[in-house]
Amino acid sequence: MNSGKTIFSQIMDFIPKYQFDKIVDKYKGDFRTRSFSCWDQFLTMCFAQLTYRDSLRDIEACLNAQPQKLYHMGIKGHVNRTNLSNANENRDWRIYAEFAQILIHKARRLYKDDNDFSIELENTVYAFDSTTIKLCLALFTWARFRKKVGAIKLHTLLDLRGSIPTFIAITDGKVHDVNILDILEPENNAVYVMDRGYIDFERLYKINQASAFFVVRAKKNFKFRRLYSNQVDKSLGLRCDQIIKLSGYHPAKHYPDKLRRIKYFDKEKNKLLVFLTNNFEFSASTIADLYKNRWKIELFFKWIKQHLKIKTFYGNSLNAVITQIWIAICSYLLVAIIKKELKIGLNLYTILQILSVSLFEKVPIYQLLSDFKFSKNNLCFDNSLTLFNF
Repeated sequence: MNSGKTIFSQIMDFIPKYQFDKIVDKYKGDFRTRSFSCWDQFLTMCFAQLTYRDSLRDIEACLNAQPQKLYHMGIKGHVNRTNLSNANENRDWRIYAEFAQILIHKARRLYKDDNDFSIELENTVYAFDSTTIKLCLALFTWARFRKKVGAIKLHTLLDLRGSIPTFIAITDGKVHDVNILDILEPENNAVYVMDRGYIDFERLYKINQASAFFVVRAKKNFKFRRLYSNQVDKSLGLRCDQIIKLSGYHPAKHYPDKLRRIKYFDKEKNKLLVFLTNNFEFSASTIADLYKNRWKIELFFKWIKQHLKIKTFYGNSLNAVITQIWIAICSYLLVAIIKKELKIGLNLYTILQILSVSLFEKVPIYQLLSDFKFSKNNLCFDNSLTLFNF
């Protein structure tokens, strides 16, 4: 890295600018733009994410405090609250959503051989779930959720190798999780691990028809007919492994094929769990282990809410909120890519903390991150953050 560049500029060097410009041209993002381009908006919002800015006024004050460095950071437009607010309100959020897919593809390629996923399978394994972000209904009138509460939902498909989000849909809080299965395109031979909120046998059958697999937690009241049982090792916590067919009129009509029902006792939580799957090849203990790994998506939601700006927003419109969320995801992916490409041993939390106070420095980024000395005793790490020790 060129030590004459700021840390922020070196971070942005990892972005495929040519592909970003192609997407901007596709959506005419810079049409009739004079002083604040989509690239300026993206850089400014990334700066806000990496330095945890609280408001548009905060962003403006911090960047304009270093006016001689803005050009060298790549920001050529005039940064003020009006320009940034108008950009967030009016620029098509699909520009940043589509660009995030390019970064996702790059990150997945880097993490495809990651060893944090303990189950040895050739199949790609995904966890699918959603998280709710509550909003003030007086400010976000379009986000009606309950009588006096506003909210949006982030429906996320997480690749469990490397914890990379591969699909994100942002909806209002009223949209039920299972509806998002309608827009999800199942990948051949992939495994989708879901909670019982995604039980809809017509939709699950579409996953089966697409030659993909699902592991979903069963509801207590579903009706079935047992065809036969396989032997299980009860010392592993398994209680039964059955081949079944659904017996209710509508479930049997919507899912006419056989299913596999596995009952497992989780000693850690002292809880009996029942799983349904259309995979008849994996061992029963592998199915249970796959569902155990679903907790990674819960930790992903917890992590991004704690360390990215997606709970408070710089604008109140739907477009501004979605734009901010997608640029936050881009920032997350960018740091994950840098960590892997530079072979940095620190976790994402520590990298973000270092970058947040060093963006204007002019030292090589690898030197900044690799020479960093810290004591684990001086930092308070939650157990959940061990997930991000990629």
